[in-house]
Amino acid sequence: MRLRVEFTTEPFDLDEAPGHAVVAREIIEAAELDAVDVGPFGNTAEGSADAVLTAVDALLRRTLTAGATRISLQVNVVGEDER
Repeated sequence: MRLRVEFTTEPFDLDEAPGHAVVAREIIEAAELDAVDVGPFGNTAEGSADAVLTAVDALLRRTLTAGATRISLQVNVVGEDER
């Protein structure tokens, strides 16, 4: 199964990326995901169910520790892996 995750972390700061946003970007970029799109108002990534769920677990734990006060996310099934 393939999943797509869309997420944002708050609070926002338009002048400089807050620490929790930097941590989120590092987690997603280091994960074994494809179709990663990181932006100032939302982020998306797609990959195998295991890879996405592992990344989401790390994302939640580490961004909260880094100062996020709210994390909004949505996970959708987008298809089956070709394995």
